[in-house]
Amino acid sequence: MTDVESPTDKPAALPAPSKNAGSQTLDRGLRALEMVAAAPAGMTMQEVADRLEVHRTIAHRLLGTLADHHLVARGPDNRFRAGGGLAALAGGLQSTLLDTAVPIMRELAEELESTVALLVREGDDVVAIAVATPTQAAYHLAFRTGSRHPLGRGSAGIALLSALPARPGERPEVTRARAQGFTVSKGEVEPGAHGLAVLIRQGHEIPHACLNLITYRDDVMARAAPVMLEGAARISALLG
Repeated sequence: MTDVESPTDKPAALPAPSKNAGSQTLDRGLRALEMVAAAPAGMTMQEVADRLEVHRTIAHRLLGTLADHHLVARGPDNRFRAGGGLAALAGGLQSTLLDTAVPIMRELAEELESTVALLVREGDDVVAIAVATPTQAAYHLAFRTGSRHPLGRGSAGIALLSALPARPGERPEVTRARAQGFTVSKGEVEPGAHGLAVLIRQGHEIPHACLNLITYRDDVMARAAPVMLEGAARISALLG
C-alpha cells in the first residue's frame, strides 16, 4: 500500500546555509580591515588575531593580503594602520583631498617659486599623488606624480612618521618634527635639493598626508616654513 502524505504533514526544515571557506576568509578579512581602520593607534597582529578569535598565522595571512593591496600598512612599530589605498577605495576621500589641496598647492608654488608635492604613505613608501609647479619662476625642480621613495627618507617621510606615536630609537628629526610641526632635509631624496614638509591632518580614521616643498634655493628655505604651515592648516581646516 502506498503511503499518502497528509495535508497536515510539514516538510522537514532545511539546514541553515554554512559559510564556505572563501566567504569565511572574506568575512574575516573585512572585519580585520574595519578594526584596523577604526584604531587610531593601530593594532598588532596578535591583537587582530585575538579580536577575530583566530590563530596568529591566520591573522598574518589576512593582514598580509590587505597590505599587498595597500589597504593596511605595517609601521616601524609593528602596528597595522589604515593604508593609503584605503582612501582611494573609499570613493571620494582621496579625490576630496586632491580637490581641496591642489588649488592651495598652486598658490604655494607661485609664492615660493618652487615645486610643491602632496604625498601619502603606502606601506613602507611615500608616494606623490599630486604636484604643483610655479609658472613664473625662472627654473624649478621637476617631480613626477607617482614618484615614491622609502618612508623615513627625506622631509616627507619624516613628516609622515611624526604622525605616529613616539617610539624608542626613532630619528631625532622625527621627534623634532612632531614638536615643531614641520621638518626639513637636504639631499636625502634628490642630491643637493632641500625639502620642507608639513602634515595635513585629515582626522583619526583617515591616514595623514603631507605637503612637501622641493627646491635648491637657500633663500626660499629661509622663508618657507610659515608659508607652508599656513597652507597645510588651510587644507586641514577645509577637510575638517
